[in-house]
Amino acid sequence: MISSIGQFQWLGAVARKFAVLVLFGVGVQAAYAVNAFAPQTRLGYRTGDQWEPAMAADGHGHVYVLYPQYGAVPNCSTCTAPTMALLISDDNGATWQASRPILPIPTGQFDAQIVVDPLDRQTVYAAWLQNSKRDVIVARSLDFGRSWTFSWAERGREDADKPVLAVRGTDVYVGFNHDEKFFVAASHDAGQIFTVVNVNPNEGPGWSLAGGATVDLAGNVYFGWTAYTRQQPPTRPVSVYVSRSPDGGRTWNTTLLDVSGVPPTCDLENCETGFLGAQIALTSDSAGTLYALWNAGETNGGPERIYFSTSTTSGASWSAKASVSSAAAEVEHGFPAIVAGASGDVRIAWMDMRASAPREMIWNTFYRSSTNGGASWSAETQLSGPARGYDYILPTGFRFPFGDYFSMAIDNEGTTHVVWGEGQDYKSPGSIWYTRGR
Repeated sequence: MISSIGQFQWLGAVARKFAVLVLFGVGVQAAYAVNAFAPQTRLGYRTGDQWEPAMAADGHGHVYVLYPQYGAVPNCSTCTAPTMALLISDDNGATWQASRPILPIPTGQFDAQIVVDPLDRQTVYAAWLQNSKRDVIVARSLDFGRSWTFSWAERGREDADKPVLAVRGTDVYVGFNHDEKFFVAASHDAGQIFTVVNVNPNEGPGWSLAGGATVDLAGNVYFGWTAYTRQQPPTRPVSVYVSRSPDGGRTWNTTLLDVSGVPPTCDLENCETGFLGAQIALTSDSAGTLYALWNAGETNGGPERIYFSTSTTSGASWSAKASVSSAAAEVEHGFPAIVAGASGDVRIAWMDMRASAPREMIWNTFYRSSTNGGASWSAETQLSGPARGYDYILPTGFRFPFGDYFSMAIDNEGTTHVVWGEGQDYKSPGSIWYTRGR
């Protein structure tokens, strides 16, 4: 049974203003679209490190970003690194309130998730790990993020990892793993009481990492996840799965979507095992069509590509995987992000190293969109760009992805919002960056 652990009221102050729809990047490469996205702008606190941001947008012009703040949090004596920090825009990203801790308690908070209920397009849910990553916390706001109630989805005795959140109406689902076991906590009373089910009880030793989740029109819930071996470094291929529950999370059917080679190594960048390995993002549009975006490699330790697939059969069958990047075959890809809106409206982003010279790693964030469910795509748009005053940002791109994932949202005017992390390497100081456009 889930108990409430607090409710807090916050008052926001309007902060920086961003230029919008500024054209840049014309003529950089013929394959890119004319860029109708604003130049990247830094979000969040200006001290410490910020990474792995999550993003959502509602039907009333609000955009939300939740991210972990490493380092001191201004005016918060009870905050311990990392602390979940919340950013809110009341005008579709034109201006932003100041960052503030969503739950200022001294236990450390990890792996941000934030979504808006697609039914009322107003209720906001968030999730993260707390208490040495043993507790899975779910938060809910009914007043555009001004106040929140908090509950436990699970109070564990061992570390959890990679929570992924999906909501539809009063149905709330959080997927997470304990090493090789992948679990989903399901609530059917708007996040008050949760029941936890093991999705893969027969999985062998390793890690099972969630990557994306969605709930379709019929109430079926889906989670995308990957299964890694426990060896250091990994020595076996990585399986990419989609699991479906037709009965509110009580039982699950799992489909093998792809098998990736052993992840590339990145020891020089202080990466943890599998950081550049297969990940999957998952979403559905307003008609219930499912979309998956993931990175996978054909050879062990070799470069990975970005692939896309869709299902119109509630996950019973999937289209053949399609490569969606125009980069050369030897270019490393990773970190998929995906969002969908009206029927057939699907938008994707990823990071790749096509700008790298020999013996260097230079990354950029790329974007494409489709109005026909992925049958055809817009030209590629490069979202990342130059910024002064940061030693990890070069004229050609940024040194390294700062965190395991980034996030996208579509607002009530149809604009795409994207937020991601950049840094010198995996463990260096870094920060989160934002753009919006069409």
